[in-house]
Amino acid sequence: QEAEKKYFNDMVDRVKSSGATLVICQWGFDDEANYLLLKNELPAIRWVGGVEIELVAIATGGRIVPRFEEISSEKLGYAKRVREMAFGTTRDRMVVLEECKSMKAVTIFVRGGNKMVVEEAKRSLHDALCIVRNLVRDNRIVYGGGAAEVACSLAVSAAADSIAGQEQYGVRAFADALDSIPMALAENSGLQPIETLSHVKAQQLREKNPRVGVNCMNMATEDMKEQNVFEALQSKKQQLQHATQMVKMVLKIDDVIQPAQYE
Repeated sequence: QEAEKKYFNDMVDRVKSSGATLVICQWGFDDEANYLLLKNELPAIRWVGGVEIELVAIATGGRIVPRFEEISSEKLGYAKRVREMAFGTTRDRMVVLEECKSMKAVTIFVRGGNKMVVEEAKRSLHDALCIVRNLVRDNRIVYGGGAAEVACSLAVSAAADSIAGQEQYGVRAFADALDSIPMALAENSGLQPIETLSHVKAQQLREKNPRVGVNCMNMATEDMKEQNVFEALQSKKQQLQHATQMVKMVLKIDDVIQPAQYE
């Protein structure tokens, strides 16, 4: 017991001498360590998850120290204020680190009336963050509202005229598949899908403007650039590639085994 007490005292002394004023631990510590930390005026937060402790290290500019022997002042992070918040009808508690060394790090706090609302909000935020990530990786964009699909469909149909043999039908079928996206967009917006698609195609050809798309919001212009409707090029490429790969996989299936045949 004396050896254990000496070990704990040595750990606390190392933390104290490094200049740390707060201890954040991924695992728990027993009552003896908790008492010694409190006695030496070192507040501590325990049971911080692996992902969370990595985010804390990034935000504060600190280093995760696996052993107390390696702790030093150069590995410490910085946060101007650490406080505990209580919120909600159940008075749930949360520790907040404010004005950290890396001010670019933020936490998005999602609240809702029930778990389903919260999960839906989290999915929406995740999709939005993924779009921003794709734009950071590749800032090229295409215009939305079905404009990109219609322009691609017209280009593929024109290219099909120069292809001989049965491959021409496959190319034209790909162009027809591209048309299904603006048609679905028009139908979901309460518009006539066939009429809207033919109008967008005719206007793109007449004006030679590939930015013309489905005017879902009934605005004064059908130019998606003026409506500020756009998508990341990387996302659009992935959508078309995955859809094409799925169709190719289905076309490779030459037979289907049904259980009723073997009953």
